[in-house]
Amino acid sequence: MTDKTNIHQIQMVRRSMLRQSACGFSSLAAGAMAASALASRALTSKALAADAVGVPASEVTGAGLPAGAHFQPRAKRIIFLFMQGGVSHVDSFDYKPALAKNDGNKMPFDDAREFARTGQRGIEQRLMRSPWEFRQYGETGRYVSDLFPETAKHVDDLCFLHGMHTDGVAHGPATLFLHCGSTNFIRPSVGSWIYYGLGTENADLPGFVSISPSIGNGGPRNYGCAFLPARFQGTPIGSAGREELSIDHLGRQDASVARQQAQLQLINGLNREQIRRRGIANSEFEAVDESYDLAWRMQQVAPSVLDLSSESATTLEEYGINNPETRSYGKKCLLARRLCESGVRFVQVNYGDNSANPAWDQHSNLPKHETHAKAVDRPISALLGDLKRRGLLEDTIVWWGGEFGRTPYSQSNGTGRDHNPGGFTVWLAGGGFRPGIAYGETDEFGFASVRGKVHMHDLHATLLHQLGLHHDQLTFHHAGRDFRLTDVYGRVINDVIS
Repeated sequence: MTDKTNIHQIQMVRRSMLRQSACGFSSLAAGAMAASALASRALTSKALAADAVGVPASEVTGAGLPAGAHFQPRAKRIIFLFMQGGVSHVDSFDYKPALAKNDGNKMPFDDAREFARTGQRGIEQRLMRSPWEFRQYGETGRYVSDLFPETAKHVDDLCFLHGMHTDGVAHGPATLFLHCGSTNFIRPSVGSWIYYGLGTENADLPGFVSISPSIGNGGPRNYGCAFLPARFQGTPIGSAGREELSIDHLGRQDASVARQQAQLQLINGLNREQIRRRGIANSEFEAVDESYDLAWRMQQVAPSVLDLSSESATTLEEYGINNPETRSYGKKCLLARRLCESGVRFVQVNYGDNSANPAWDQHSNLPKHETHAKAVDRPISALLGDLKRRGLLEDTIVWWGGEFGRTPYSQSNGTGRDHNPGGFTVWLAGGGFRPGIAYGETDEFGFASVRGKVHMHDLHATLLHQLGLHHDQLTFHHAGRDFRLTDVYGRVINDVIS
């Protein structure tokens, strides 16, 4: 009997030792990771000090600055209207009379994409005029094509960047570069960097939201936080190709509010006990714990924000929600305004789909641009007018653009245009940007940026600047070095700032 008892005790001791050792090894690894994360947080900007103690971004420091900001910002938030697939700038906002005059003529173009395909430079291509007429609008007389007649009504509020250029000749790399500042490495998205730097204005809602994101060309990486603490991940609302704008699993019908709250308290208690017993800080574990708290608070607040039925009939009509052509993007733009009003720091409003050739990618059917333009033009115009009437445009940046532009020459027997990262247009509105100006330009045909060139790194640096952040100081120490959105590049384009 004694022998059996001793054997049983030995087995129990062995099991306990193995269990505790296994936990111990993982704890050592987690502890090392946590130590690295904590050290990195000490090396970053002032935003980290605010985040470490949970200071809401709406509070101000002793110097009178918003918590996390390096200097007084001109804007508090960004709405990014992402046009997936690459809108043709020479068919929308970059008027090129020489393109019409030389329609059908062949010209040599030193195209990186053609070089990758053929190994040859300076291949002759046939120029193709725009199928749409350009007209002058506003007091500034800016030219806009017939693709965007509603947006054109706001040209005096827009700041056009006609000298844009970027990295990546295919959708995947260029889209990742637009969102993360890198074509291939896993890096935090611009929304995560901003959320990390400034926090949120509303603790009951996420600071970064992506409306109807696509699963292609980067997918979740386009709103991911990579190596930043997990709490700065973007929250998707809906998905590309899905009409409903909702947050999955936001509500529960199987339990009362009191029971859900009791469950949350129990889970939080167990999580805190695990942290206490291990004696370490684990950023991912803490982020999960915080996500439960945020999800609970969101259940009380988010449903009313997502409910567009509370808007007036006039507003719904203005955004085109009663029109089948504009209903989908109209809902997204209206929701973006409501999220901004509620304190969300970065809202991305995606226009795209999950196909291999996304939305605006017309290699062989350029007239399809008109279908997409009709879907977004009226909602975008409504959003700009709505923000301005409510006084929100003063401290909200509206950023419109895609991952690149399109070539001035034809493709596929003259029926489409190819990718063009060497020259394209984005526009900005509000947030301290100079209204009614056109900065930079492409050559006479719209192929390459030649004056006032703005690289995507420069655009990122300028956007951060308007939010009160130095792009070279907003860093995170990871894998032995400091990382930032603009890598080791980027300059603020002061000429576009009012």
